[in-house]
Amino acid sequence: MDEWIGVAIALVSSCLGGTAAAITRYLVGNADPITLAILRWAIGFVCIFPAAMLLRAKWPPREDWAAVAALGFAFFGVFFVLYNIAISYTTAARASLALATLPLSTMVVGAVLGIEPLTVRKSIGVLIAMLGVGAALASGLSAAPPGAWRGELIMIAAVLCMAFYNVLSRPFIRRSSALGFLTVGMGTGALALVVVGVMTGSVAALREFGVPQWIAGLYLGVAGGALAFILWVLALERASPTRVANTMTVNPIAASLLATQLVGEPITPNLVAGLIAVFAEIWIATSERRAG
Repeated sequence: MDEWIGVAIALVSSCLGGTAAAITRYLVGNADPITLAILRWAIGFVCIFPAAMLLRAKWPPREDWAAVAALGFAFFGVFFVLYNIAISYTTAARASLALATLPLSTMVVGAVLGIEPLTVRKSIGVLIAMLGVGAALASGLSAAPPGAWRGELIMIAAVLCMAFYNVLSRPFIRRSSALGFLTVGMGTGALALVVVGVMTGSVAALREFGVPQWIAGLYLGVAGGALAFILWVLALERASPTRVANTMTVNPIAASLLATQLVGEPITPNLVAGLIAVFAEIWIATSERRAG
């Protein structure tokens, strides 16, 4: 039962992540990838830190701090800068569909590190999803923005960072708490981004934001940052990395629905076909019975 509660929590997190992709696409013309990452994680950390203090979250033990900080830098720093670059090249829906390759990366990383076995059923499920995603992206390329394939390749490469984060996070969360682990990692990533943003002048773009951009930015930090990733680490605490990663396949739905309203992105038949494939993959991979 705890495993399925984890999957349900991850589904909500993934939906919030999808809406964040649409918001990022909306803001991408007003700020560079580093500025957008600062906006998301600085606001996210400002929300998370007081909650961790008030709730007396259990912090990672001293010997884990370096590893937790490194995971936070790789995920909240490197991954999300690449994520924002990817979305600047393509649509929110297509970028989110590329992000749906996360289950494959998580499954492979988990198997290579000996953390989660690679079963035949899981392999078949993810293969169906990958074929569906590949076909959807390829068939819709002519209608995509120029150079969209670059964004999708960057997103697929960036997903590897998130796969390692998913697989390696669980033991650190168990030795501390979901909120304590998240606060240290997010704080490390936010601090690194702010330092880079100040050195490169990226933060100056925030002065040009109007009210609509700030509203979107606050949503990005509070819902797409703090809330989405509190739920994500809570899910990782309860369910296996691959099952949590499988929920990322609902991300394109939320991204598509909101992007149609914010930036007028169409929901095309090829994207619908890709989504059908990833839903099939969710059912195949997550309905596998554990060995008694």
